[in-house]
Amino acid sequence: MSHLTERIVGPETVRMLELGHPWIIADGYTKKWQTGKTGELVGLVDPNHRFLATALLEPDERIVARVLGREPLSLDRAWLRIRLEAAAYLRREYADLGDTNAFRLVNGEGDGLPGVTVDRYGDYLMVQLYSGGWRPHLPLLTRTLQELFAPQGIYEKTRPRSTRDLEATGDTKKYGRLLAGTAAPERLTVRENGLNFLVELERGLNTGLFLDQRANRRDLIPRVNGKRLLNLFAYTGAFSVAAAASGAKLVTTVDVSPTYLEWAKANFGANRLNPKQHEFIMGDCRGILADLRSRGKEYDIILMDPPSFSTTGKGKFTTRGGTSELLAAALPLLQPGGLFIASSNHQKVELADYLKELRRGALQAGCDLRVITLAGQPADFPYPVTFPEGRYLKYALCVKA
Repeated sequence: MSHLTERIVGPETVRMLELGHPWIIADGYTKKWQTGKTGELVGLVDPNHRFLATALLEPDERIVARVLGREPLSLDRAWLRIRLEAAAYLRREYADLGDTNAFRLVNGEGDGLPGVTVDRYGDYLMVQLYSGGWRPHLPLLTRTLQELFAPQGIYEKTRPRSTRDLEATGDTKKYGRLLAGTAAPERLTVRENGLNFLVELERGLNTGLFLDQRANRRDLIPRVNGKRLLNLFAYTGAFSVAAAASGAKLVTTVDVSPTYLEWAKANFGANRLNPKQHEFIMGDCRGILADLRSRGKEYDIILMDPPSFSTTGKGKFTTRGGTSELLAAALPLLQPGGLFIASSNHQKVELADYLKELRRGALQAGCDLRVITLAGQPADFPYPVTFPEGRYLKYALCVKA
């Protein structure tokens, strides 16, 4: 490991590395490290200089380094090709993509490339860097992606540090930039489960389609024929489209952002579905639920997939506490025997704690709610068994007894 400079880690980090965790968190030992450049590869060793791992350095962050391998290595084209080819193989073999061309090609730690994701949207790739350590290696990553996958274009989407307030209102600034190839149309049509969705690779914090819900949308398809569905925090209406295209009698789509609701209607149009046969309601979900209840509305399926944190004019929503309050407000609108689908992508809320939120909401509403299925993210969002942070998506199908 002559080409790697050594960095000594303390006993706690040694134990975490031996347990297979890919992050090095700043502590008293890392504060003594000699100054290094962001993006430099270092050899992590214990106090006896026993080699533990090769890591990518980002010295000024809480996660000061991310493990690339348990052996000495170079972050070069050959190494990167091996990791990318393995990621592509996993999708081919296990992701069950069917009539889908929008999926995650590289899921950070889950594909041995911690701190970077790559999503495919039709003929385009979208790179996101969650560690500045990857910034110096972005040209190499871009070239290798071009060689292996020959996309029409490769974009990078950057995220400002504080995104909470922006996302609630449908921010349309340009956070995407073209790294290579030719530009995509402003709205690109992609396929998921045989349906069309419009995505934007340049504008906005997100592209308009959350790829990690693909399998859950497919699970919804056989459940909705002839049913009335209420989709809360609908974003651009992907679940609504899946329901309407699969024979739902009525789909009510609710979001606080007029931008996202218009986008949802455009997604209906992209599938030759008439949005006028369904309902689109703009406003804060809590106020809308009270209004729907006062009008005696009833649904067979209610779906609730809020952001982990959002701010609107009416106040704040957080997963802890907010989930139970929303559930209690929504359950009276659900028919007995109806399906309540509760979803959260909040990484810091464990599944057991999330189920407690659902329990609190059901008790508050005086309802008997039974969980029939628990799901998470699909196979193209893998995570190491040694990395619990990678298991973030919680998707609970419950029946109101």
